Amino acid sequence: MRSAEPGSFLIGPDRGWSKRGFAALYEVELVGVEYLVRAARITDIDRLVALSDAARTTERVDSPMNAADLLRQLVYLPQASIFVAEARRDVVGGAVLALRPSVRAGGYVGTVDFLVVDPEHDVERISAALIGELLRSAGNKGCTVVEAGRPKNPAERTRWEQQGFKPAGPLMERAVAAVGATARRAP
Repeated sequence: MRSAEPGSFLIGPDRGWSKRGFAALYEVELVGVEYLVRAARITDIDRLVALSDAARTTERVDSPMNAADLLRQLVYLPQASIFVAEARRDVVGGAVLALRPSVRAGGYVGTVDFLVVDPEHDVERISAALIGELLRSAGNKGCTVVEAGRPKNPAERTRWEQQGFKPAGPLMERAVAAVGATARRAP
């Protein structure tokens, strides 16, 4: 019988002794880290603000309410959706979708207020998962359009374009089908 080094897995179908008795051991291939995207909780806000502060390269004007307090309020409001991405129970990304009514758009417009991902993780996968969840939530809440600020970084802009967003002035937009609405035809 082969013995394994600590932290490794046996390639098998070798049989070895375990706490539960004699068992078959098989090779386990670690493909990658799994990311879970879920609605944010109050306890996630401090980590989300820390990620946002670390990613911010330009200073913003101070507001009378700090970001953490505002995000804590948004967690409970139906006009906003906050999502976080987790890896092994650590928050590694997050996004905020704010809703506003729009006569021009024929329903609600969802605005991606911010999207932040820890650069030490798979930025492409996490961004795509968060944007996908924002789009799903926007459709469920009756949005016809989702907009986001146009990134200056070409790699970030490409990420948004891969998700179906198109340049629209200083913003990027994507049409979404509101749940229960009939599709609108372009004139």
